[in-house]
Amino acid sequence: MEKVKNNQHDAKIAEMDDVAVYADADPAELPENAFRELGADEHYRPIMHPARDYKEVTVYSVVMGLVLCVIFSAAAAYLGLKVGQVFEAAIPIAIIAVGLSGALGKKNALGQNVIIQSIGACSGVIVAGAIFTLPALYILQAKYPEITVNFFQIFLSSLLGGILGILFFIPFRKYFVKDMHGKYPFPEATATTQVLASGQSAGAQGGSQAKTLVIASLIGGIYDYVVETFGFWAGTLQTTASSWGEAIAEKTKLVMSCNTGAAVLGLGYIVGLRYAFIICAGSLFVWWVIIPLMGTYGNAEIAAMSSQDIFSNYARMIGIGGIAMAGVIGIVKSWPIICQAVGLAGREFKGGAQGGRKPMRWQWDISMKHVVFFIAIALVAVLLFFWFGVINNWWQALVAWVVVTLIAFLFTTVAANAIAIVGSNPVSGMTLMTLIIASAIFVAIGLKGTAGIVASMIIGGVVCTALSMAGGFVTDLKIGYWLGSTPRKQEQWKFLGTLVSAATVGGVIMVLNQVYGFSGENALVAPQANAMAKVIEPLMMGGDTPWILYMTGIVLALLLNWLGVPALAFCLGMFIPLSLNMPLLVGGAVAYFVSHSSKDQAVNDARRDRGTLISSGLIAGGALFGVFAALTRFFGFEYVCGVSAGMLQVYGIIAYALLIGYLWWDSCRAKKI
Repeated sequence: MEKVKNNQHDAKIAEMDDVAVYADADPAELPENAFRELGADEHYRPIMHPARDYKEVTVYSVVMGLVLCVIFSAAAAYLGLKVGQVFEAAIPIAIIAVGLSGALGKKNALGQNVIIQSIGACSGVIVAGAIFTLPALYILQAKYPEITVNFFQIFLSSLLGGILGILFFIPFRKYFVKDMHGKYPFPEATATTQVLASGQSAGAQGGSQAKTLVIASLIGGIYDYVVETFGFWAGTLQTTASSWGEAIAEKTKLVMSCNTGAAVLGLGYIVGLRYAFIICAGSLFVWWVIIPLMGTYGNAEIAAMSSQDIFSNYARMIGIGGIAMAGVIGIVKSWPIICQAVGLAGREFKGGAQGGRKPMRWQWDISMKHVVFFIAIALVAVLLFFWFGVINNWWQALVAWVVVTLIAFLFTTVAANAIAIVGSNPVSGMTLMTLIIASAIFVAIGLKGTAGIVASMIIGGVVCTALSMAGGFVTDLKIGYWLGSTPRKQEQWKFLGTLVSAATVGGVIMVLNQVYGFSGENALVAPQANAMAKVIEPLMMGGDTPWILYMTGIVLALLLNWLGVPALAFCLGMFIPLSLNMPLLVGGAVAYFVSHSSKDQAVNDARRDRGTLISSGLIAGGALFGVFAALTRFFGFEYVCGVSAGMLQVYGIIAYALLIGYLWWDSCRAKKI
């Protein structure tokens, strides 16, 4: 009887909530309480009226979402393999969607633009899962020719991982996007939402934003294409290019280097000064403290190595241990969230969460019964893939399946929580820990050698993609919540975007391997994949595993966490090359000074946002033209610049200064509205 009364009471409260929410007509912009916590009797009202139906899934929105998904998948794959950072495509895709809807004269296109963004954003998350792990097989193939990699393995690991990430996160949606309203900052979701909302209130402004993005994309793309294809200036500024720098490096192992690419500069701007500084601090700690100490006080073999060799063979392992420990810390901190969300999903599965009422449109998920059913199908598909496509042993495939299921589910909240707080997904660290755990288990059951390497990396690819998708999906769903989209439609069409992105990424990885390769002098950096390869090889091939270095990293991560320093960001900087971290700091510094260039805070906000738009263009353009540069090489075009190395460095400084000046100047052109 008491239960019935409670249900009736809850239903009455819900009905009152509906009245409050439905009371007004559609606003032209986000309400004042969109980004803050709600009061006890306060309700959030999205732009799209919860009581009405809107055009969301149309031929236009689906086709455009898939086209952008293909383009940005190719671009993000190239950039990630080159510099180790995968840009999130949500913002530039949202800008393109708003600009196109304005140019085509589409009225009330907000719902369609959300779907375009949600489908298109599959690109970045699937790419991260694939390129952080699977290129390690190509890296190790150079040493162990018996290792084979095919498109089928790359495609299915990305596809199945992405599907698991979607399904595992759906039960957590209401907790992260509704129950925690105003408690998480959601930096990327906030920016993307503002872009999409701007198209609702001012179509001309949306078109202007698209124009700015296109111009920045062309500048960044042509800039990076010229340096990659023709080498008219140095792509990396480095002290070892001079005689005095070489002498210092020889005696002390001290070096300084900075990539001059437009895409990396834009990435640094969006990351911001705080986290760019922390990442760069980790890198400088390795290159200016650990490597000189090892080179000075290490044994004769280490002392004879170059700074780069010491980094690759020793110092980097400390960062790997730190990243793995940061993932464990994340799980511990997220355990209450896991328990709470699972309980909520369980109540919905039993039909008790809505008190017998149909949920509002903007709170309508795929039913928990269907989610459970689809999870079961997906897990069976994963098991069959492991059994017939990877391991070919039932018992070992079953063990691998259990490892993937448990780790992917447990780390889902870690990924979502990281995105919600800082906009950065720590999939690298979590995947590294997965590899270590999986490898130890596989060796114990007799799966080792090159077969164990292939199995571990494919499994790592599934887990990494699942976690990357979960982190990216929380952004999409938060955007939909703020604007009033139907979660069910976002969830359903996310699967198609995952399919297309997985196929695109598989093809791009194979093409880039043919053009550049992942080992050798001119190979793609692929820092995360190289780290994965260094972890898995000694575990599976019986070599000396650098446990002492891993333990040092673990202790360092614990110390950083105790001091309140983001351990993941610091340790990530420790295994990404210095040349790729310094431009993050440069871009972050530009962002800081742009956002503090006026005494008027409204002007500062406008300039910061315009800089974010321009930086997104630099990233997208640089990455896209990077793919074109790869295709140029693929078709046999080679150009050797006859300028001396010293002058190339001078030209590189000038070109980089002009690029920074453009970013600063164009950002400061913004005026407050």
